[in-house]
Amino acid sequence: MPLDQLTRRDILLGGAALALVAALPRPLRAQETADEPQAEPGREIVEMTMGDPDAPVTVIEYASFTCPHCAAFHRDVFPRLKEEYIDTGRIHYIMREVFFDRPGLWAAMLARCAGEDRYFGMAGLLFERQDTWARPAEAPVIVEELQALGRQAGMTRETMDACLQDNDFARALVARYQEQATADNIQSTPSFIINGEQVGNLPWEQFSARIDAALEG
Repeated sequence: MPLDQLTRRDILLGGAALALVAALPRPLRAQETADEPQAEPGREIVEMTMGDPDAPVTVIEYASFTCPHCAAFHRDVFPRLKEEYIDTGRIHYIMREVFFDRPGLWAAMLARCAGEDRYFGMAGLLFERQDTWARPAEAPVIVEELQALGRQAGMTRETMDACLQDNDFARALVARYQEQATADNIQSTPSFIINGEQVGNLPWEQFSARIDAALEG
């Protein structure tokens, strides 16, 4: 999904944070320059990673929780990537969220509020059930569906409500997304950086061949 489909009104929270929309940074666009105003992050945003940090190859994925192609990757490709490369210590995998819309931001916030140890479990559930929550609906309906998934991950209603109303957290996520996606020239999702080289959404055979080439390089 191309990032240039984004509009300013597509970014930020519902509920208590709707009043902040006008103050938030615009979504990434290819023609924007680095000296345009950026949101000040309210807190440090940690990288969500799997595998050995000292592995010879690092694979960074840029994905949106509302992107159907990202869900397909996590259904069809990611299980083999994890089994053959992450779990064997051959690659260090990093997941970076991209925000096309408010539901995608809400989903990322909940996944991170689940905790680093449960982040990838929650992310997998969000992709697996994408068709049940990432659909046209009123914001309260989408939030309820997301929170139902959060409860499956062991989160309480109070924790999720506090998470979704954390405006500093939302601002920090958006700012970090803009900074990283601009630096890596990300134009679509899912996109991947394999040891510094950008790779698009490829079938497993081609994707694994690019990783093997990096391992041999």
